[in-house]
Amino acid sequence: MQLNDSIQGMPSNGAAHMPVLADELVNLLAPQADDTIIDCTFGAGGHARKVARELGRDAVFIGVDRDPVAKRYFDLFSQYQPFRCRFIHGNFADALEDLNQNGFEADLIYLDLGVSSMQLDRPERGFSYSYNAPLDMRMDPGRGTTARQMVNELPNAELARIFQTYGEERYARQIARRICNEREKKPFETTLQLVDAIKAAIPTPARFGAGHPARRVFQALRIAVNDELAALERGLENALSLLSPGGRLAVISFHSLEDRIVKQFFAARVGKCKCPPDLPQCVCKAQAEIRVITKRPIAPSEEEIADNPRAQSAKLRVAEKLES
Repeated sequence: MQLNDSIQGMPSNGAAHMPVLADELVNLLAPQADDTIIDCTFGAGGHARKVARELGRDAVFIGVDRDPVAKRYFDLFSQYQPFRCRFIHGNFADALEDLNQNGFEADLIYLDLGVSSMQLDRPERGFSYSYNAPLDMRMDPGRGTTARQMVNELPNAELARIFQTYGEERYARQIARRICNEREKKPFETTLQLVDAIKAAIPTPARFGAGHPARRVFQALRIAVNDELAALERGLENALSLLSPGGRLAVISFHSLEDRIVKQFFAARVGKCKCPPDLPQCVCKAQAEIRVITKRPIAPSEEEIADNPRAQSAKLRVAEKLES
């Protein structure tokens, strides 16, 4: 019996969860019936359900997520599967490191980065600039620094750096300055309070450009709150170590910072010679660790974007581990 793509009885204030690039992911991973799989960002289980259709009784499936709500989705997913399932609550970089240290091996590992629909569509989590909610943005609401703490406590220069580096925000300094001025009068508590400050700091013509004027700042804060880029860098290293020869690693990213990290990680491990061009022969002894399956990142089709606008910026990259 298969679990339907819409999970009933689960907490949601929005539409049913729609996994991005799910068919492309399954086609490029090419799961076999007895594979050992690690889903590093289980979320509501959209990709897991697609992958599970290819698996048999001898498969092993591990779901990882730092959001405790994901465990409820995982429990519902696992009760319909004939194979062994295990859930790990935590940051995927830490989970992969622990598995690696315990001698675990996997055939397929995949990551669906960024914030999930189950987080965006729950206003109380504070991820969205469309709802008035407490400024939180933690993927694990039980630990770590909140967006509220960052906005109210970080120095002007550090806020500007976060907005510029993680959000590529053109008006980072102006927004940081406005936030620091506003918090002197009244601390920031809610998302719409922050949205108002961002709008007030941006020149009027820029407020009507592409996308919501608070989009980049909210992205930047979310990345900083959850230390997402550092986790991705560590997670990729640990994932490659965990893979068996012939195993595949897939990553779905949603903005240029994530995709750049994945692209550079793959490029550094394809065995390309790094010697100066004037040397008569290679002395760096570059050895390929992976074969890149996707020479160019896979993007969603126009049909998928029409059905799910959140898929628009997604990119999928896949690599296969070689014999050492």
